[in-house]
Amino acid sequence: MPRPLLATIDISALQHNLRVARTRAPNSKVWAVVKANAYGHGLERAVRAFAEADGLALIEPDYAVRLRELGWEKPVLLLEGFFDASDLEVVISQQLEIAVHCDEQIALLESKLPNNQSTYQLPVHLKMNSGMNRLGFSPDAFRAAHLRLRKIPGIGNITLMTHLANADDPLNPGLPLQQQVACFERGIAGLEGERSLANSAADLMHPELRSDWVRPGVMLYGATPGGDSAKSFGLRPAMTLTSKIIGIQKIAAGEAVGYGSRFVADHPMIVGVVACGYADGYPRHAPTGTPVVVDGVRTSTVGRVSMDMFSVDLTAVPGAHVGSDVLLWGNGLSVDEVAHAAGTIGYELLCAVAPRVRVTES
Repeated sequence: MPRPLLATIDISALQHNLRVARTRAPNSKVWAVVKANAYGHGLERAVRAFAEADGLALIEPDYAVRLRELGWEKPVLLLEGFFDASDLEVVISQQLEIAVHCDEQIALLESKLPNNQSTYQLPVHLKMNSGMNRLGFSPDAFRAAHLRLRKIPGIGNITLMTHLANADDPLNPGLPLQQQVACFERGIAGLEGERSLANSAADLMHPELRSDWVRPGVMLYGATPGGDSAKSFGLRPAMTLTSKIIGIQKIAAGEAVGYGSRFVADHPMIVGVVACGYADGYPRHAPTGTPVVVDGVRTSTVGRVSMDMFSVDLTAVPGAHVGSDVLLWGNGLSVDEVAHAAGTIGYELLCAVAPRVRVTES
């Protein structure tokens, strides 16, 4: 019998969430972001679930090839562009689109594309650093980068792109949203090309920022980047992670649970052991009190998370026994809520589900 830990992927929920993204931006084309193996949900499922998207976006060139092998014929965008000349060969052969964010990438395009024998006109998404200070050209350097690209034989359409740091927190004092948007507008003034700004947070919360393209990511999987709950936006969880109770201990006041004996009971308790641990992707740093549902009753973790198991309080769960069902996150317990309790974000939990976890579909 296999270990009882199971991730169930709801294809209909993925399809539903894509419709929400499109409804929120009815005049925009949609890049469905599928990086990190579709946020842990699987590229094969993403290809089926996001068939109505206008394109798929990710960062891994080898995964982009896999999308083509799976039969995806619509556009594929590499959000970090290419990393060396060999990647550029893949870009041309697979007819991908690329982000361009640095002079080194443009220099490679200048040296390689004129010798390209393909008739494919490479679409480029020129990225501006509008304040996030990760990737992209400064607003003052953006126009020159655009001009260099326009002069390269083999370059097709150039989309004007930036990435928003705080669309879920527009008044963030470190980088207010409108400051970043104004910076982008200044840098692209007078340049032709479609615009691409909106991530999940902007698609959900800022209709004024939905331009030619939107790039929904985590919202497609039923989680949110912040602000209101996913449910309040009409999103449905696409991954439900479940397990079972595999052991029960009755402990007295003063007894401890788990490595380091960090949790000490202050009253008699019934403690259940769940078949799931940090080697499965459950966060090791999840503290005592992280929510869990056992046999439909909400309870919480106690003690440290181990490699293969963690403990939960069963004192108030009537009838709990070895074999009782455990909901870790998904349909009935938001991954965002679990992540918040663990001091992280839902993205990390979804992406961290380990290969040894069995996966099925509903």
